Amino acid sequence: MNTTTRILTGAIASSLLLVGTAQAEREDWPQNFTVGTASQGGTYFVYGSGWANLVADQLGISGGGEVTGGPTQNLALVQSGDVAFGLTTMGPAADAVEGKSPLAPGVKMDNVCALFPMYETPFSIAALSSSGITSISEIPDGARIGFGPAASTSDTYFPAILEALGVNFERRNGGWSDLGGQLQDGLLDVVAFAAGIPIPAVSQLEVQTDVNIIEFTEEEQQQVLDKFPVSAFSIPASTYTTLDHDARAVSMWNFAIGACDLPEDFVYEVTKVTMENNDKMQSIHRSAATSVPENIQYNTVLPFHPGAARWYEENGYEIDPKLVKQ
Repeated sequence: MNTTTRILTGAIASSLLLVGTAQAEREDWPQNFTVGTASQGGTYFVYGSGWANLVADQLGISGGGEVTGGPTQNLALVQSGDVAFGLTTMGPAADAVEGKSPLAPGVKMDNVCALFPMYETPFSIAALSSSGITSISEIPDGARIGFGPAASTSDTYFPAILEALGVNFERRNGGWSDLGGQLQDGLLDVVAFAAGIPIPAVSQLEVQTDVNIIEFTEEEQQQVLDKFPVSAFSIPASTYTTLDHDARAVSMWNFAIGACDLPEDFVYEVTKVTMENNDKMQSIHRSAATSVPENIQYNTVLPFHPGAARWYEENGYEIDPKLVKQ
């Protein structure tokens, strides 16, 4: 055997060893995965489906998004193992770990782990310009208001927020695209959105008709901040063609979640793909501009999956050991 042959033989053997090692590491990986999103026409569906496709392409495993009822249902689906991953917000997550989920009262969800920060969900309100509604105080008594899918973050918190602000309304539920269509057809007076911006249903409405984006007054915003688990937020004027100034609002942070019993190496690779490809994430939805490691600080509710925590720690991001699933 000459020197060249020995080098080639050694290289082939090394390659086969690496392939064999990689295959062995993947033996306990799922053959496919599903991401629980929300209704079509909302940011969760666009973001979650795109993220699933990115992970599937990068890791060579089959995966995709699934239409669900949103954050509250996603927590229950991940807890039960019906989906591997999901998208949720901190309000419903806090309720879930305390056993206060409306979908599973008394059940403390202990198989739900945080993976990475997504974005803040602004609570925003839209009405047709033809309605004459330009402020929350102008929403008429008995107004028909769409709050999104039943048990979603919007449906859980926005009715209570508007009630606290003195609005009397008739409650309607449905997917964002459907509610946007009902608003355009005059079947609803207002749609109260809790979704990442720009909301596809609102952007579509703007193309077809004149829309009012209704902001909170300073007093209304403070009243809501004092009573609910939300933060102050400003919707940039560049978000919608309708806006000519930044609109005052409130928001709640979103995180991607996964079953705590998923293999550590698998979740490590999923986190790595996501955190190291923010440009690709932003091409899925521009709200992913905040899907960066620095924002892990906004999860103080759910334990981080050990696989996700390992990636953060290896890359210099500190996580309180008490917030890592044992």
